[in-house]
Order: sequence, then structure tokens, then C-alpha cells
Amino acid sequence: MKLLRRLFEEKDSRQRVGLFVDGPNVLRSEFDVDLDEVRDIAAEYGPLAVTRLYVDQNASPGLIQAAEARGFEVRTTSGDVDVRLAVDATDAVASGQIDVLAVASRDTDFKPALEVAAREGVKTVAIAPGEYGRSDALRNAAEDAVTL
Repeated sequence: MKLLRRLFEEKDSRQRVGLFVDGPNVLRSEFDVDLDEVRDIAAEYGPLAVTRLYVDQNASPGLIQAAEARGFEVRTTSGDVDVRLAVDATDAVASGQIDVLAVASRDTDFKPALEVAAREGVKTVAIAPGEYGRSDALRNAAEDAVTL
């Protein structure tokens, strides 16, 4: 019984991760990004509480279906995904849903969201789609940075 209680307490104490993927900036043919790999990297920080892929209205139904099959909640926007992703990530931080904010992008537009999260005591992770697709500003704003 003590072992079960200890395992339950350890599981509860793990940090909840919010993974927010900027589809148009990450899922490009020149990067060859695997969503499973992105999810696995984020899961190394703790259990995934939020796993979202943001796409625009031009995303193919096949991409959406594949992402959903991999456990992603897909959010489709009628324009630029940046605002929706940044607002949702900041809301997840402010509402206490997550302890770790992981943003997969090469876009510096998410630097303010990472900075707000850090001020709130949330660990931040920037996931870049490759050396060529890495944003130094985003990497520098995050506590941890991973390049695929």
C-alpha cells in the first residue's frame, strides 16, 4: 500500500505540460517534422495536459486527421495562427492548467508568451524544427530549447 501511495504522489507531483505547435511554421517540407517526435519531446517534461496543433484554413483534411490520430487537438483559424496560439498558451498559464509551456515554432512572435509564462513560474521550452528553422530570440526566451 505504501508503494502505491508513493507512486500516486510521484505521479501527481509531475509537471503538467502544455504543448502548442505552430503548424504553418513547423510542418513544412523543408523541415520534415514528425508530430510524434514533437509530442515525445514535450512528454519528457511531464504528462501532457494540453496537446494542440494550430493550422490555418488551408490545412489538408489528411493532416488534421493524422494529427488527431496522434492525440493532438487541432485548432483551425481563418488567418494567421499566431494570435490564437499565443492567447491559448497564455490562458493555459494564467488559469493554472500547466506547469510547463512547450512551444514548437520558429516564429519570434511567441517570445512574449514564453516571457509571461516564465514570470508566472512556468517552465518554458522552445522546440525548433531544425537548425535552419530555429529562432534565436525564441530559444533565448525559453528556459530550455530543443532542436529537432
